[in-house]
Amino acid sequence: MANGKGLEGVVAAETALSDIDGKEGRLSYVGYDIHDLAENATFEEIIYLLHHLELPTESALQDLRDQLATEREPNGFVFTLLPTLAAESAPMSMLRTAVSASSAKDPDGWDTSEAANLRKAIRLIAVFPTLVAYYDRLRKDLPVIPPDPALGQAANFLWMLKGDKADDESAQIFDVCLTLHADHTMNASTFAARVCAATLSDIHSAMTAAIAALKGPLHGGANEAVMRMIKEIKNEGGASAAADYIKGRLGRKEKIMGFGHRVYKTEDPRATHLRRMAKTLADKSGDGSNYEISEIIEKTVMDEKGLYPNVDFYAASVYGYLQIPTDLFTPVFACSRVAGWTAHVREQYSDNRLIRPDHGYVGPEPRRWIAPSERR
Repeated sequence: MANGKGLEGVVAAETALSDIDGKEGRLSYVGYDIHDLAENATFEEIIYLLHHLELPTESALQDLRDQLATEREPNGFVFTLLPTLAAESAPMSMLRTAVSASSAKDPDGWDTSEAANLRKAIRLIAVFPTLVAYYDRLRKDLPVIPPDPALGQAANFLWMLKGDKADDESAQIFDVCLTLHADHTMNASTFAARVCAATLSDIHSAMTAAIAALKGPLHGGANEAVMRMIKEIKNEGGASAAADYIKGRLGRKEKIMGFGHRVYKTEDPRATHLRRMAKTLADKSGDGSNYEISEIIEKTVMDEKGLYPNVDFYAASVYGYLQIPTDLFTPVFACSRVAGWTAHVREQYSDNRLIRPDHGYVGPEPRRWIAPSERR
């Protein structure tokens, strides 16, 4: 029987986009197993798959790449806001505000037709990484680096962020990260987007709702917390101190971020790939300390609590080795998940019904008003 608290066990919507088998540790996008996609597909293929429910032909894929490359620059109105946002806002606040503001000058205006919403979706997917990269450059008083139309989404983001072309292996690893984070059924931010869309609000409003939900620490931010924990362990003695550090936190009933999942009862299948990629990047960097500490944390948490790492745990090490600033980890997640968010919103529009859950009242029994002079 479904438990109403937190809507656990309640089917909030039907979707063809992704599916999870928590008991077996499986995730699929439109019927394709995540392991198959992570090993073979590009993020651009995933974008097409989520929006068209089939993998693209070679020509369709090239068309999508061209569309993304064309739409990467924020409109002039948003561009003028970015210096102020960089100076005054935290990363997720910037992203929420910039995406909301971008609706004012969207080329499709308030056209909510299916074709216009698809164009808006591609535009949003294309511009998210640019907003994050420009923000980081501006807050560091560095010149922004325009997008390179010759690069895919993953390689282009690393280029705009750092000003150096990523080597093929690093770009491919980041591309897999984008694939792994692209969708995950009815998580909090996706549900927020669909609730907003169900009112027939516009797609930019739905994305703003999704970002606002992801900004909350019980949904986004776990990967940032993992990296901060690794840094604390390094400051306290490194790998030799890791096990005692974790045992100490567990003894104080403190949560170890990056472990356990509301759905998966075994290892998160995305964590399998992220662990491997973290090891690859650690070996490549010549500094395996973050990965070594992560391994010890994983073993200690399993021994003490029987919990598996989730998608956030090894993502922290991967992003760290890619030299992505820690406070950008959650916005970078959004640069991937916007592919799924926009696909869910379009799916909601296609067969819409206002999402209006019932409630369980726990207040007082019926009462009647009495005059202030008679109240005790």
